[in-house]
Amino acid sequence: MTEISREKIVETTTTTTIKTDLILSEKNQDSIYHEDINSEKEEEGIEYITLHDGNRYPVPTKEQWSTLREVADSVPKSAFLVIMIEFCERFTYYGLSGPFQNYIQQPPPPEGYPAETPGALGRGQQTATALTVFFQFWCYVTPVLGGIISDQYLGKYNTILLFSVIYMLGLVVLTATSVPTSIDSGGAFPGFIVALIIIGLGTGGIKANVSPLVAEQYAVPKPYVREQSKRSWYGAKKSDETELVIVTPQATYQKLFSYFYMGINFGSLSAIFTTLMAKNIGFWSAYLLPTCMFIPGIAVVVFGKKQYRQHPPRGSIFIELFRVIKLIPKYGLEGAKPSVMTKVNPALAEKITWDDVFVDEMRRTFKACIVFCWYPIYWLCYSQMTNNLVSMTATMLTGNVPNDIMQNLNPFTLIVTIPIMDRIFYPLLRRYGFQMRPMVRITWGFFFAASAMAYSAGIQTHIYNTAPYFDHPNGNGKNWVSAALIIPAYVLIGISEVFASITGLEYAYKKAPVMMKSLVMSLFLLTNCFGAVLAFALVSVAEDPKLNWMYTGISAAAGVCTILFWIAHHKRDAYDVEEDAIHRKEDEMDKYQGVEKDNEDDFTCILYRFI
Repeated sequence: MTEISREKIVETTTTTTIKTDLILSEKNQDSIYHEDINSEKEEEGIEYITLHDGNRYPVPTKEQWSTLREVADSVPKSAFLVIMIEFCERFTYYGLSGPFQNYIQQPPPPEGYPAETPGALGRGQQTATALTVFFQFWCYVTPVLGGIISDQYLGKYNTILLFSVIYMLGLVVLTATSVPTSIDSGGAFPGFIVALIIIGLGTGGIKANVSPLVAEQYAVPKPYVREQSKRSWYGAKKSDETELVIVTPQATYQKLFSYFYMGINFGSLSAIFTTLMAKNIGFWSAYLLPTCMFIPGIAVVVFGKKQYRQHPPRGSIFIELFRVIKLIPKYGLEGAKPSVMTKVNPALAEKITWDDVFVDEMRRTFKACIVFCWYPIYWLCYSQMTNNLVSMTATMLTGNVPNDIMQNLNPFTLIVTIPIMDRIFYPLLRRYGFQMRPMVRITWGFFFAASAMAYSAGIQTHIYNTAPYFDHPNGNGKNWVSAALIIPAYVLIGISEVFASITGLEYAYKKAPVMMKSLVMSLFLLTNCFGAVLAFALVSVAEDPKLNWMYTGISAAAGVCTILFWIAHHKRDAYDVEEDAIHRKEDEMDKYQGVEKDNEDDFTCILYRFI
């Protein structure tokens, strides 16, 4: 922006001072992270964000929204610490669950290790699928408990620390009961069940809180206009040219959750190592590796405590939630606002402990929860990747590659696709004025998931039509079909996650009340649990020769949901930015929280001494 244009704006507007802590990216001075923003907008004029170094950034006007492109802000350093926690937890989770199907389904190899197909419990495909589906179900029910404990009592940090200890206990049980002597004595199966329950409880408590915690590290609630170096369509700087852009929370959260999901998928590559170790050494070694990897994750949680930005829990939040819901039948949601209730029922208004913003946040959350209701069908498609597709690969020619290693094509797809989307695809769309808002992305995610299941149905039919075992290969041997044919199914599921899963995490965080981020995130994760229920209902047909029809039915259901979802929700993108702008000023936030952190710190000290 030229000096003349700056002076012109100053003459016609009033400026608001905002206290911020400024963190400059060492690699990119254009990217600025604002923390602890306190903005007060004048009745007239353009609102400005003034940083402590004197630089001012105006909130975009309606004309600027139509002419300037949107860009993402830089990611705070503390967010990368949280991503590291998630990496360690996901390394552990996927390292354990990767060998589960073979561990349960196949019997111990008669000639020991290395084995062509490793196994331990010998319970068959249906039992293996049922237990892996139960584990998925359990892991996505427990986040609700973690969300309640976090938002009501302990806060995100302490809840993550508490459930990390529980998680570690389950890891020890699983590893100890997978040694050969335990398998031979019959202790492996009950030990496995106990470990599933404990680990599922631990991972649920962490999952509900780690994604909201990473998003909390970015604290700018409003878009603003800044001048930066002009960039080409692929992100490279163009000499000394500059341009005005709009830095938006929407683009920044999209970038932040993409990085977060990258951490998840780098961690999920652990299944490559654990499946190879299970094949060549035994399952005890496959479970020992992720158990050891979880220890650095706990260390990052403990020693990084002072780096994290987070909101303390508001002890009355769920009481307030239920009281608002109780008022809706009589007064409506708008009538539950204190400003409205003061005019309608002054006596009741005096007892209200929430503010108007909380009611607006609840309205936004209720609408988001309707969007979440479509996700179970999506997760049903996704879950096939970790059980039935693994079993399908076991009936195909894999050479020296373990059948359960094929599922790692999914994280490889994400690791390649996410940077392309973040650095090229999304910025290129924004450059030409097309903002790929949440509903569009979710719709495409559903479409790719349906396509993955349709392709799987075709491959399963091809296997059934091929010698030597035709439509009954399980338990007999491998049909003469190359396992390379299964690769596109995993790639399609990976692409679907970029659009549907990442956007779901982002949407759950943005639309939740500031004091209920963990609970609303757990409600989104709960949709995965309902997907597991649907998968459990299909266990009876998860056997030869019915599998091709099962994949066909899942694909058809996902395809119908894709169309209906777009028809029902595509208009929500029009007011996505407006909804995200609902927030409190800093002084209002301090008053609303009204919670001392002494109890939180005491709890941390107790856990620290215990660990």
